[in-house]
Amino acid sequence: MSVLLILLVPLVATALVCIPANRRWAPGVTVVACAANLILALWMASQLTAGQAVVSAVHAGMLKWIAVDGLSALIVLLIALVGTTAAIFSFGYMAHDSCSPGRLRLYYANYNLFLFSMLAVPVMAEPTLVWIVVELTTLCSALLVSFENTHAALEAAWKYVVLSLMGAGMALFGFLVLFAAMQATGTDHAYTWTGLIAAAPTMPPVLLQTAFVLILIGLGTKAGLVPMHTWLPDAHSQAPSPVCALLSGVETTAILYVILRLFPVMHAAPNSHAETWALVLGLVSVGTAAFLLLQVRDYKRLFAFSTVEHMGIILTAVGLGASVAGYGAMQQIVNHSVTKSFCFFAAGAALLAVETREIAAVRGLIRISPAAGAALIFGGLAIAGAPPLAIFLSEFSILKAGLTQGRYVATGLLALFIAVAFFGVLLHLNRMVFGARENNPETKSEMGSPNSEIKSFRLPFSCRLALVLAAVPVLVLGVYVPKPLEDLLNLAAGALTK
Repeated sequence: MSVLLILLVPLVATALVCIPANRRWAPGVTVVACAANLILALWMASQLTAGQAVVSAVHAGMLKWIAVDGLSALIVLLIALVGTTAAIFSFGYMAHDSCSPGRLRLYYANYNLFLFSMLAVPVMAEPTLVWIVVELTTLCSALLVSFENTHAALEAAWKYVVLSLMGAGMALFGFLVLFAAMQATGTDHAYTWTGLIAAAPTMPPVLLQTAFVLILIGLGTKAGLVPMHTWLPDAHSQAPSPVCALLSGVETTAILYVILRLFPVMHAAPNSHAETWALVLGLVSVGTAAFLLLQVRDYKRLFAFSTVEHMGIILTAVGLGASVAGYGAMQQIVNHSVTKSFCFFAAGAALLAVETREIAAVRGLIRISPAAGAALIFGGLAIAGAPPLAIFLSEFSILKAGLTQGRYVATGLLALFIAVAFFGVLLHLNRMVFGARENNPETKSEMGSPNSEIKSFRLPFSCRLALVLAAVPVLVLGVYVPKPLEDLLNLAAGALTK
């Protein structure tokens, strides 16, 4: 029943925020609804770690329409966690934007619908339904990407929709081929993730491999894998910063989850070569993003390219094939989600303080807003993989697993690309936070004349609260993984090797 409640809560919140009331009503309802969902997600995860294999909600004969195992519970928990911190950050961020009450209600209605669509992805057990809710995430998030109604935001939203829907068509064809492969076995297995695993050994290899490639490329477009990633930096830089936290922190992860669901199916079939596809596409994504980070000019695009990098790292870990690498991939999913959401909160705080996204126009942020400057440099260190923060631990686990497996070339390339990305991220953020403004009276940036007096800026309370709450797991998970979370990560990693 808890699974249905998790889906119902954001729908009820959507209806409630549409009620005309004071400016605190819509954000207040959203924060309460997100917190309730987080509690439900924690309770559901605790059931699974206590020994209940699958939490099911709806049955139709032998078909389980909605089911949650360790992997899907992990994704649900991350969506609920990031959704809660982003809702808290939105409280002050959107109030500072001074939009009309009607537009504020529209923002929070779309926000809750977007959360509903993302939560539906990991709890659906039938691949066709999963494809439907994946496309629902596109429709709901496109309205948020274009929310600021500028030329750049509208262009980014259209680019996002067009490329995502092109990938969706390819993915749909892949799911149809997968269904045909299952029908060719002549078995009566239900068309669910578990049914596909059971039927995989007798599926025609050509159909199964064709379906995998089509789905990998189609959904890889929406997950931001190279070379299908071109929409992602635009959309993730133009959306409001709390929405960017959702897009980069958990939406890309939810889409990658669907791709990961195919690997147990491919493992059950002989000579599938799925891990080779994952390794190659993952390394290409990491390498391309790492070098693009060196030349980026917009700090929100900087974190967007970092998302492409980390999606590639996760896929590379799965491609390495070892059980330790699978655990590292799950750990990387968690650490990326909590760290990237913090990074976009920090970017939003910087945008409130300096009112520009251009890296070259921001110098000495620590003197303008100590909170925003400290958050931005902390986020940069965290997402780049500096010890002892969360990303470092998961990346170290993946590299160690690669060396243990004897995959020296792939592991060496991955380590090189991670090092390049580390340098690229910190090169830009160090200048923004600690650099001195150029002493040239003939130039004037959006921050004002370099000779003018620096005006301090104080972040809204809810933004500071969200930054603190989001920083806690980034710090803690770098030095200690709580036993319940470790159990859930083991369950999730086990779902990849069924």
